[in-house]
Amino acid sequence: MKVAVFWFRRDLRLQDNTAFYHALQGKVKVLPIFIFDDRILNELPKNDPRVNFIYDTLKNINATLQEFDCSLLVLKGDPLAVWNKLLKSYSIERVYVNEDYEPYGIQRDDEVQRLLTKAGVEFKGYQDHVIQHPSAILKNDGTPYTVYTPYKRKWLEEFKPISVHPKMGAANLLAKQFPFPDRLAVGIEESAIKVLPFSLDKLDSYGEQRDFPAMNCSSKLGPHLRFGTISPRQVILQLQPINEVFLSELIWREFFIQILYHFPKVVSENFKPKYNGIKWRNNAADFEKWKKGETGYPLVDAGMKELNETGYMHNRVRMITAGFLCKHLMINWQWGEAYFAEKLLDFELASNNGNWQWSAGTGCDAAPYFRIFNPSAQLSKFDSRQEYINKWLPGIKKGTYPLPMVDHVFARLRALASYKEGLKM
Repeated sequence: MKVAVFWFRRDLRLQDNTAFYHALQGKVKVLPIFIFDDRILNELPKNDPRVNFIYDTLKNINATLQEFDCSLLVLKGDPLAVWNKLLKSYSIERVYVNEDYEPYGIQRDDEVQRLLTKAGVEFKGYQDHVIQHPSAILKNDGTPYTVYTPYKRKWLEEFKPISVHPKMGAANLLAKQFPFPDRLAVGIEESAIKVLPFSLDKLDSYGEQRDFPAMNCSSKLGPHLRFGTISPRQVILQLQPINEVFLSELIWREFFIQILYHFPKVVSENFKPKYNGIKWRNNAADFEKWKKGETGYPLVDAGMKELNETGYMHNRVRMITAGFLCKHLMINWQWGEAYFAEKLLDFELASNNGNWQWSAGTGCDAAPYFRIFNPSAQLSKFDSRQEYINKWLPGIKKGTYPLPMVDHVFARLRALASYKEGLKM
């Protein structure tokens, strides 16, 4: 019996899933699969909370599928090797996927598509992870935007009314039961850090409250968009005109996705080569203090404590901690980017890279190099009652908090001199 395969990746939901919807409209039974990619798992700790979130979400998907007398086939290994085995085990007519726009995802899909094509299997990709395809929003001369504001303007001009796909029908699912693997079989261990449910209940006050970490107006949407437990369409359809600021954040996400898509060099290089001459201090001891939240600057340290303990960090605080690392400590943004990639539950390569290069001044549409946040002034402005820092820094009240590791005025002048010297080269 011929089958069609739907391959879950960063789209972990059954409803409003573009490729899954189209797979179910076909004439052959659909086998849903997920592959735990060894190329990715081998780079992560066994108790990575994001992999645990994927595992738990797949378990829930499988439970739902079992209500329709089918199940999810969960596999593990190198994707190419896994697909070679699948081709031997099933008569596959077509494979459905939602497109991935990151360099590794593109490379992986190219490899798999070549293998499938050679075997006479059609590989069908669909746009699902974004509202606007990375190649859809271009300047009049056909080149990609590298500045956010005109990109946003064009994004809004091109935006058309959207709808979600009809609810999943079960008629075309392959009626077969597969055992769901335990964590040991996948090679992971349970994590104490958990992805929290998202909530869009506070969107109306988001614009006024988003810069104040103690107000906790975060939607916690990031990991869910990252792993696709909700579609961007489902989010957009819940927005009202008053939610313009929140919409702008969603557009920033797509802006950085298209930057990575068109300029994959940003993964390992400065977007603006003129910053290649900067001589970073890259002091390992200073980096450790920053990672542990022991810089002596309360807002920086509270943010790092929150990140280390929960996998979350408030957006305003992310800007302050990143700016501190790059400009107060003169440590290469790539060090901070890698640490955030390790810790953030909502880590998404495009946004993480784009925001770190923004903070360092080396990226597209970045903050100018001479904009250097004063962490103490930021504390007075955005946590004047010290509610946020008291939550994460109990040593503040006990009088055991360390002195600042570097003087702000000294660090600012040093950064300005280093950037100016680097830009001359």
